[in-house]
Amino acid sequence: MSDSRIESLKQMLVKDPNDSFAKYALGLEYMSQNEFEPAKEIFESLRLADPKYSATYYQLGKVYEMLGDSQLAKKVYEQGIFVTTQQGEDHARSELEQAVNDLL
Repeated sequence: MSDSRIESLKQMLVKDPNDSFAKYALGLEYMSQNEFEPAKEIFESLRLADPKYSATYYQLGKVYEMLGDSQLAKKVYEQGIFVTTQQGEDHARSELEQAVNDLL
């Protein structure tokens, strides 16, 4: 989207640095602009701060794919499969499993 959206999300994070949704949305905005390094940093930060935020694993895996690191993408997807299985998130787990299969 636009730089103004990125700035708005950054301001939200200044007010609440632990806002997982704002971090996730910021990562998506960077991805939409093909800015994969900042997206990677945001998603990695989110994964460390809130490892149960399962949507992060799919997007972070996609970022690693875009950066040409299929091995790390697979590792992230597999971590996400573990998390979504624990949380009973069948749909998210199946998306992650499909992402792994697509790498093969």
